[in-house]
Formats: sequence, C-alpha cells, structure tokens
Amino acid sequence: MSPTLPISETFCSIQGEGKLAGVPSFFIRLAGCNLRCRWCDTPYASWDVQSHPHTIDALVEDARQSGLRHVVITGGEPLIFPQTAQLCARLREAGKHVTIETAGTVAPDVTCDLMSVSPKLSNSTPIDDPRDPSGTWARRHEQARINPRAIQRLLTLADDRQLKFVVCHPHDLVEIDELLKISGTINPDDVMLMPEGVVVPDRAKVSWIVEACLSRGWRYCPRLHIELFGNVRGT
Repeated sequence: MSPTLPISETFCSIQGEGKLAGVPSFFIRLAGCNLRCRWCDTPYASWDVQSHPHTIDALVEDARQSGLRHVVITGGEPLIFPQTAQLCARLREAGKHVTIETAGTVAPDVTCDLMSVSPKLSNSTPIDDPRDPSGTWARRHEQARINPRAIQRLLTLADDRQLKFVVCHPHDLVEIDELLKISGTINPDDVMLMPEGVVVPDRAKVSWIVEACLSRGWRYCPRLHIELFGNVRGT
C-alpha cells in the first residue's frame, strides 16, 4: 500500500486566488500546520485539526476521477509532510498540472508546476488570541513565519511561481518590500496582494491596495471563491 497523508478534505471547485483564478481545479487539503495565523480561514487544518488518512494511490485516483487537469495541494502546510513530494510526482506523472500552496517556511525536495508561496506578515501573529491563552503559539509562530532561505529555494523548484501576501494595513507594504529584497530576483507580475477577510471587501477598504499594485506593478488578488460561494468548506 502507498504511503498515507492526513487529509482534511478533497473537492472540486474554482480556483479563487492567484494566477489561475477561475480555473476548475481538484483540491487536496492536508491537515496540520507549523504556524497559527490569527486570521486563518481553514482552522480545521491548523488550529483544530480534523483529518482522515488517505493513501497516495487513492488521492491520485480521486484526482483522475475528477476529470480536471489542475490539482491544488494546500493545507494547513503541505510541505511539512515528506510524503507530499511523492504525491506531487505521482500527480504530474498522471498528467496533472500541480500547484503547491505553502507559507514558505520549509523547502523540501519537491517539484510542481506552480509554486504559490504566501509568506506570513506580522499581521498574522495570533497575539492575545483566545485560542492561545498561554501565548505559546504566538511566540512559535513569530519565530517561524519567515524563512528567507526556504522562500528563495522554493521559488526555484517550479517552472512558474507567485508570491501572495495577505495585507491588512498600508504599513504591511514596508514588510513586503523588505521581504522582496531578500527573496532574490522577483518579477513584479509574480507579486500579489490579497486583502485579509472572508467576505468581499468594500471598495473603500481596498483602495490603498489597488494604488500599491498600480505603483509597483504588482497584481491585485481577490478571493474569487468567496465571491462565488461564500466562506464555506469545500470551495
């Protein structure tokens, strides 16, 4: 029997974020994360892990049965599991286009078609979060959320790449500028700003993000799946 992975859910949906927004895709969400983002929109894969073991054979077969060419491996944090590399390889052997969604804190030997790295800014740290009364996760998260060497390496492991940043306030741009300086040569077209939240934002609240994209040549990254389905599982 092939190795297993802890899976929160698998589903077919419309890719809502990044370069492939709008593309029908088969999603494989791994359960487990080495971070605890304050605004995490999939807490069932991080804060309160809910999972069932799936073999790689079964996951590849489910992807085949979906009839969709694009597969998104997400989490949680999929790259903390060594078996993810084998899953990616098997899916690509099956003719699938594979996107990996990662926070960029670890960089194992893995290949994919689109490496989607979402470094976590300081706005993600769960300070005074009731789910973390001792502050243990806040300290651990703050220490681990940025790994420049891992980000640099991940951006070399795929033919295409994107850097997505969840932003809450204009001062987040200072952190992004600093991260880009230490991440190597990045095409502005590969940098994406995504407003934090699980509802479609008011125009007034994102005007500064639009202005930043226009002035820097970055991309504005909406959450299309939120607009289409709302903040529900399986989308």
